[in-house]
Amino acid sequence: MKFLGNVLATVVGLFVFIMMFVFGIIIIATVFGGNSEEIAVKDNSVIELNLEHINNDYAGKYKDPWMSILSDGEKVGLIDVINAIEKAKTDDDIKGISILNDESELGMAQRKTLRDAMENFKKSGKFVMAYANSYSQKEYYLNSVANTIYLNPIGDFNFKGLSAEIMFFKDLQEKTGVKMEVIRHGKYKSAVEPFLENKMSDANREQTSALLNSIWSSVTDDISKSRNITVTKLNEIANGLQARTPEMAKAEKLIDVIAYEDSYHDAIRQILKVEKNKDYNKISILDYTRKMITTSENTDAVDKIAIIYAQGEIKSGEGDVNTIGEISMNRSLIEARKNKNIKAIVLRINSPGGNALTSDLIWREIELTKKVKPVVVSMGNYAASGGYYIACNANKIFAENNTITGSIGVFGILPNFSPLATKIGLHTEQVKTNENAAEYSPFLPLEEKFKSTTLEGVEHIYKTFVTHVAEGRKMTFAQVDSIAQGRVWSGREALKIGLVDKIGGLDQAIKEAATLAKIKKYNTQNFPEYEKDLNDILGNLPFAKSKESFIKEEFGMETYKIMEQIKRVQSKKGVQALMPFEINIQ
Repeated sequence: MKFLGNVLATVVGLFVFIMMFVFGIIIIATVFGGNSEEIAVKDNSVIELNLEHINNDYAGKYKDPWMSILSDGEKVGLIDVINAIEKAKTDDDIKGISILNDESELGMAQRKTLRDAMENFKKSGKFVMAYANSYSQKEYYLNSVANTIYLNPIGDFNFKGLSAEIMFFKDLQEKTGVKMEVIRHGKYKSAVEPFLENKMSDANREQTSALLNSIWSSVTDDISKSRNITVTKLNEIANGLQARTPEMAKAEKLIDVIAYEDSYHDAIRQILKVEKNKDYNKISILDYTRKMITTSENTDAVDKIAIIYAQGEIKSGEGDVNTIGEISMNRSLIEARKNKNIKAIVLRINSPGGNALTSDLIWREIELTKKVKPVVVSMGNYAASGGYYIACNANKIFAENNTITGSIGVFGILPNFSPLATKIGLHTEQVKTNENAAEYSPFLPLEEKFKSTTLEGVEHIYKTFVTHVAEGRKMTFAQVDSIAQGRVWSGREALKIGLVDKIGGLDQAIKEAATLAKIKKYNTQNFPEYEKDLNDILGNLPFAKSKESFIKEEFGMETYKIMEQIKRVQSKKGVQALMPFEINIQ
């Protein structure tokens, strides 16, 4: 046995050594070879727009240089891409943009911003061309900006309008015995409705229908202008599925050419005056952006505008490029506020909301910052619920027509396993010194007193939320309450009811911030810089997690406790010198 143990230890040691060696080689290669080859833009080049690996507006920065090298040295954000497209307008080496089989995970508002950038690019007289083997509806929306649109002869074309599907779990909860106890304020807070009903409520159907129609209206408006087809005609095409084949799509003027990809490249060669049997010069949008990313428009400008990116779900803690944390957000606001060269702040929000306390902490820091210098909000795909909470007190709020915003409401969800526990013969009792000493137990039915007390907390947060909105938007509590109740709005509708000030993208928000700050020449500076190190990255890798931490993270602490108790009971054999029961003092 000792021999086998030594062999096993040797194998494990070798494995660890190999892993560390490989990891070290990667680090060395990254440090010394990552930037060894300068990206060159050749004469008579075309930018190939492929956004498959871009999801966020902001790629992120880290205070730790090793984190910057490993995490963000090769990444760019969508806003970097848009800035690069703006520079390409006046770059004599760039003749056009080719959108070739692009499939990205960008949201509708992000696509709108990118689309506007390419519309602006075309004003320089340069071309935008698009080819796809098939077009999904969201990809067609972006590609429809092109001067000429190609589609594969047997490609699919999807143009039928927008829809949303919601799954309901009420019956499933009753059958399984796992129930989600919901405590909420707001009749439109549809996030919890699937746990309460088996079908969509009238209020939820109303808001979902209004939201989809508003976004679809924005989409068809843009396509109408680019393709010179009336919105009425576009809806007729969608309703009748009159563009479901390449031939039908061309007949309805939604595309221009039915051809294979080689013919598409031949057309670009003809525009560039390159011989048919020769390759034309191409550069990927990522490479072009990396080359342009360090170029400043006003290198002699002293004044700056800070752009603070708040993207992802709102959670407590430091945060990162995919989550919003109060530590990095408030640190950024304080740094920008104290920096004398920074004259204004633009808060770029792309968030569906999250933790109410974290939202309030960020709101408070914005309130303090606003007293020193102007704060302008630019909304991306989402700035809803907590995302709107941190936006509502800005000096000005910009949104795209198809931004999803509002959702001014609060809810709490408590998982309850008591029906399941009864079914499988699991019984729980509590002993306490005072009437309200016990914490909520998912293994006991929800007590009415606990529910009413928790609802008081929900109501308090809702009233605080509405009050902040009323003060920030210069409205009465009643006016905000009438458009709150958890209801979501499109940016277009939010403008009408006073939740936003103007329709526009990040660029317009930056210009507004400059106007408020009374500056004309300026640079921009991106925030946050995240305070994370290698341990944070390694700790998130699957092989670095213990099975206990993995179960806790993926299935929750309560599930982990149940599994541990069952495991301990099963492992007990023979006579035990052990306490007769487990007691958990809270």
